[in-house]
Amino acid sequence: MPANLGPDLSMARSFVISADGGSRGNPGPAAYGAVVSENGKILHELFETIGIATNNVAEYNGLLAALRKVNELDPTATVEAQMDSKLVVEQMSGRWQIKHPDMRDLAKQAQQAHPPQLVTYKWIPRDLNSHADRLANKALDGDTNTFAPRQINFLSERLVSNETPTQIFLVRHGETVLTPERRFSGGDGSDPELSEVGIAQAEEVAKAIAIRKPDYFFASPLVRTRQTAEIIQKQVKLDIEFDTSWIECSFGEWDGLSVPEVQALYPSEWEKWVSSSSYAASGGESYEQVAARVEPALTNLAADYPGKKILVVTHNYVIKALAARIIEAPLESVFHLDVAPCSITTINIYPSDGLRVLKGLSAKS
Repeated sequence: MPANLGPDLSMARSFVISADGGSRGNPGPAAYGAVVSENGKILHELFETIGIATNNVAEYNGLLAALRKVNELDPTATVEAQMDSKLVVEQMSGRWQIKHPDMRDLAKQAQQAHPPQLVTYKWIPRDLNSHADRLANKALDGDTNTFAPRQINFLSERLVSNETPTQIFLVRHGETVLTPERRFSGGDGSDPELSEVGIAQAEEVAKAIAIRKPDYFFASPLVRTRQTAEIIQKQVKLDIEFDTSWIECSFGEWDGLSVPEVQALYPSEWEKWVSSSSYAASGGESYEQVAARVEPALTNLAADYPGKKILVVTHNYVIKALAARIIEAPLESVFHLDVAPCSITTINIYPSDGLRVLKGLSAKS
């Protein structure tokens, strides 16, 4: 008797799904959007409001709806699930832990919606997931009255809340010898040391951080962030955990070059880079990729240390990308942000619902 080898994948249909979700308030009125395609042809557009939820919960709902639709069409089909949520892609691929109970339940439902061995997950930049995003917004725009009375407003509700948020202080490292010359210095490049000015800046910010009394201390392991962190450590007396999640954007072939040199050597590439958060220098990272890399690290800090104060010594592009994500601005807004060396950017994350608030950007004290 022949062995049961399962479904014949050579005869099965193959689908591509794209899914997204959003919340106006995070948490707030939320909805998902999803697209199911086969052989380049769109078969189904799915979108629905889901009540008050966070962005991540809405994204999981979009994935779940798409997988259920695929299973209706063909329970033996193979699926490529494309999402711009690095968090969902990594968690569903089994590489990251799922700590939030709501998302853990939704991930379990997604695994049950279609055989997980038939599903692969792929991260895509946000601008390539615009169809699903538009559908999520379409759902929200068509049903805004349902949720308007419950939309979270930080000023009206959080200022009277007794809940203690996780408070995260993001400190950019001090100046290096490359900073005054506006030379690119990425996460895998020349790795310069602090200059004398940078050392003095680190000594000043150390005093301001000591007043804030952080409970835990993390830093990028690059030389400039390590030196800045070690100077701060003399004031705060905490062990430093060096974490590669917090390293700077990679600039590829541009590393070590000044802005004028890049403009002269790579004129068309430069114009693309300053116009789109999804464009990366050759061999480097885009802002979209940086945001996708560091946002889960921020989320994990809130999950691991609820109600605590966390210090992270990191880099310019990392901080700008996170600031844009926190206020839910288009990521192209990073081109209008400036984070000074050894400045402090403060983010509050509330444990009960994951609400994220930008409390301060590039402060000096």
